[in-house]
Amino acid sequence: MSSSTSHTIIPGLVSLDVGLGADKAAVIRALAERVVAQGRATDADALFSDAWAREQKDETGLPGGIAIPHAKSLAVTTPSLAFARLRPGVDFGADDGPADLVFLIAAPADAAEDHLAVLSKLARSLMDDDFTAGLRSAGTDDDVVAIVRQAIGESPAARNGAAPAAAAPAPTAATGDRPRIVAVTACATGIAHTFMAADALTAAGREAGVDLVVEPQGSSGYQALPPEVIRDADAVIFAVDVDVREPQRFAGKPVVRTSVKRGIEQPGRLIAEAVAASSDPRAERVAGSADAAASAASGAQESVGARIKRWLLTGVSYMIPFVAGGGLLIALGFLLGGYQVTDDAANVIVENSLWDLPAGGLGQYLGSVAFMIGATSMGFLVPVLAGFIAFAIADRPGIAPGFVAGAVAVLMSAGFIGGLIGGLLAGFIALWLGRLPAPRWLRGLMPVVIIPLVGSIVASGLMILFLGRPIAQLMTWLTEWLNSLNGASAVILGVILGLMMCFDLGGPVNKVAYTFATTGLAAATASQPFSSPYLIMAAVMAAGMVPPLAMALASTVLARNLFTPVERENGKAAWLLGAAFISEGAIPFAAADLFRVIPASMIGGAVTGGLSMAIGVSSLAPHGGIFVFFAIQPIWGFLVSILAGVLVSAFAVIALKKWVHKREAPVAAPVDTAVPVAV
Repeated sequence: MSSSTSHTIIPGLVSLDVGLGADKAAVIRALAERVVAQGRATDADALFSDAWAREQKDETGLPGGIAIPHAKSLAVTTPSLAFARLRPGVDFGADDGPADLVFLIAAPADAAEDHLAVLSKLARSLMDDDFTAGLRSAGTDDDVVAIVRQAIGESPAARNGAAPAAAAPAPTAATGDRPRIVAVTACATGIAHTFMAADALTAAGREAGVDLVVEPQGSSGYQALPPEVIRDADAVIFAVDVDVREPQRFAGKPVVRTSVKRGIEQPGRLIAEAVAASSDPRAERVAGSADAAASAASGAQESVGARIKRWLLTGVSYMIPFVAGGGLLIALGFLLGGYQVTDDAANVIVENSLWDLPAGGLGQYLGSVAFMIGATSMGFLVPVLAGFIAFAIADRPGIAPGFVAGAVAVLMSAGFIGGLIGGLLAGFIALWLGRLPAPRWLRGLMPVVIIPLVGSIVASGLMILFLGRPIAQLMTWLTEWLNSLNGASAVILGVILGLMMCFDLGGPVNKVAYTFATTGLAAATASQPFSSPYLIMAAVMAAGMVPPLAMALASTVLARNLFTPVERENGKAAWLLGAAFISEGAIPFAAADLFRVIPASMIGGAVTGGLSMAIGVSSLAPHGGIFVFFAIQPIWGFLVSILAGVLVSAFAVIALKKWVHKREAPVAAPVDTAVPVAV
């Protein structure tokens, strides 16, 4: 394999001591053109647009004269690093001035691991003065290539049959008097905030003279820190909103635990706290494998509310795939077999086959198959929710008690509220059992036998004996109240749900509304196909489609002159994203103009939610937008509700852009999204 395709950086991607333009847009475009010229991408304009959209969400300038614009793009065919040493430097948004060392990271759209791995390794290398000094003193393109390949773990390749060029020395290890900190960053969806916090901590560690290495645990996986790096660390920072993966690796280390947002906003203070904890014998420490995550979660630096939120979000994040897939299959079952498919689907499957069709023919049989698979998937909703809440509290030993408690909640008709309570109970009991002192001969059995056994008995026993019936009665009252909603009360509920869906575009408030709708949908799968839970699901989905569609309409049709060229390009993509109920299509607009886009979106979302409930629109599917039209009734009411909200939001954002002064302070994207669900 040639070096042009086997390496991330080649000499043809390097530009030394050049002026590529007066601003960062010109620099990014020039580097994108260089990637295309080397045959590693097909369209410079498309690559520039993707990189520029990322730049608008959050500027990529770092302290020390460095910038790392980056993008995943359909135009990229080979993961690449394009490098420029600028004369003069160009402002990329760093507080300490222009950047003279600029890397453009270009990754294929489907190569998330390459993108994240290169970004992580490069960011860590940029912490080291020797690395940046080597780039500034490099005399040739080949020297730069050797330095960078050494830093990102690619061995130098021979050129023209000659011996490989000498690589720059590896970044020096921390000295004995230089604190060594490791950090983990993770958010609920594992994209924007995860890596924003990682970048902020890396930059702050460099400024503070701390040897800091970050492990971003993103949605597509993560590159685990080397064991020797963790072993030599003086303390650990967990800047996370969900459970840390494999926390037992950090057992025994002093830990500072906080939210991912604080990792972005106060990285310097976090590093100072970690340095102080490293020499404080009273500091909290990460526990062993049985309860490492729970011990970290119980740190004094995280409020009770924040801990509960993190536990619940962990459960919800694992639950959503079951809801989305199962709900769509149930809707498909209704489409193929009619709404009577619920009556005898199990018997149709057992007693018939493709070669022995039932009286209703192929449609009834395939509809029954789809319905039963979907119903089975939805049946896991409460146990998965409870199991992974317990996992967030007590790590792996909590999973079995949590799943069993969730299954018992279903048995007792306690619904998702029973699952929440059962998961919390199972997690706390497993955590307590894991902390009990045990003789050496019993320790190996604790996480795999004793804790699952005793935890399941106690948590599920409490659900059966004391909690199940009261919670089941509460769920009955809630169901009756929802089914009694009509007229003004239903419209008000729709307005509230619409406001929540558009408030933070995938943040906690949005997740509450979406989870409320999907859990109600799961509970109603065997009831009347157009009862209140289906009305709520339609209102939530319709409102969640409004922000991207409204921004698309405003930026590509109604008021193109009020939006930047990149926003107009984003608007083209937002049409499809909005139609599919993927709210992240509005995030580039909100990131660039938060205080005008979000209020406009909320107004339209409220109109759509209220109108959907007033018309009585029902959705049997929890996701898919207009593409699950067959599961929505009446479809005209769904479309009218969305159109009304989109028009209101579009004209509202245009009015705000014309007559309301934009805040000058840069703002970050309101949420981080990745998974194509509007939650």
